[in-house]
Formats: sequence, structure tokens, C-alpha cells
Amino acid sequence: MNELDELTGPEKKEGNDVHVIAKQLPVTIGTGSKVFDVIWWFLPPVIGGIIWLILKRKARSYFLQLQQKIQHDASQIDNYLEQRVQILQNCARLLDKAIDLDKDTFEKIAAYRSRVTPEGDEARNALAHEVGTLARSVNIAFENYPELRAHREIADAMQQNSYLQREITAAREVYNDTVNTWNREIYAWPTKQIVAAKAGYTTRIPFIADEETREAARATFF
Repeated sequence: MNELDELTGPEKKEGNDVHVIAKQLPVTIGTGSKVFDVIWWFLPPVIGGIIWLILKRKARSYFLQLQQKIQHDASQIDNYLEQRVQILQNCARLLDKAIDLDKDTFEKIAAYRSRVTPEGDEARNALAHEVGTLARSVNIAFENYPELRAHREIADAMQQNSYLQREITAAREVYNDTVNTWNREIYAWPTKQIVAAKAGYTTRIPFIADEETREAARATFF
């Protein structure tokens, strides 16, 4: 008998809209794990304790390397975000020569460009949302004036913007895969979970699509 039986239900015909829970969970261990951690030194021979210590140090080294991988993957997203902000800034300048683009857009672009390497998972998500909002503002202006599509520089800039958005999406996938590895490994009992708990590690928040993007995905296209 299957606990989840797809043949007999219950069914939810309206579907389910899943959201990422943006919460970091600390790794904890119980009394049993604490006893397990020290009992090696009291069991003959003492070599068992030394082996256990080596295993914990290997786990610690693994987590340090994985953190560097997360940093590398995050920096890839930041690099693409920076390039996209620069493209949007250039595009906004070109559009401003042809139409009266909202001046607030320029101010926001300049402000976001000055902080394209945010600290922390939450800040990176917030920045991506802001850059996405700017991109939509520029794209709306571009779509509202079809004659601008003949402007080669503007067309090239919009093409580069689309390319960078695809690169950001791909970089997010790599980042989220690494974050998923981290979130899974810190709970691998006994060695890794004990090491993670003692180091004060928490789960990491994956890259999250902003609400406007989610709403756009629900729109009717045909």
C-alpha cells in the first residue's frame, strides 16, 4: 500500500501554487548525537577517537569548500546582474533621446548599479527583483514605440538584455543546485550534521522568482 496514492486521491483540481520559504533553519543535534560525538574517546582502543576526529575535520573541510562554491556561483549571478544594469542604463539613454522616458528610471538604474554585489541571499533576491522591474519599464517603453525597433543600437541593447536574462536564469539554476547540496549535506548524520551543528551552520535560501514574474507566468498568452 502506498501512503500517497495517485489513483484514489484526494485530488486538488484547482492546483497548488508553491512558494519558497525564505527562512534559514539552524542545524541542531540531540543528546544522542552529543553522546555519539564523545563516546569514541572512551571506547578501546583510543584510535577510534582519532579516526572520528579525522572524519570530522574532513567534513569541516568539505563544508568550507562548498561555501566557496556557493560564493562562486553567487558571484556569477552578480556579474550578469551588473552587466544587465549597464545594458539597461545604455538602453535608457538611447530611449531618452527619442522619447520622454520617466526620469525616475534613470535614478533607479544609477542607484542599483552602485550596489550590484549585495551581501547575503535575501539581498541578492531583492536586487534581482529591482533590476527585473527596471527591465520591464524599459521594455514597455520600447514596445510602445515600434519605430524605435529600427534603431540599431536600441535593438542591439534589447537583444543583449534578453541574452543576459537567460544567462542569469542559467546561473540561478547552478546556484540553487549548490544551495540544495548544502541544505542536504548539513543534515547528513552523523559526521556532517554534528560538525554543522557545532559550527552554527544554517540552511541557505535558494534564488526566488519575484512576485511580478510569477504573475506574468500566470497570464494568458493565446
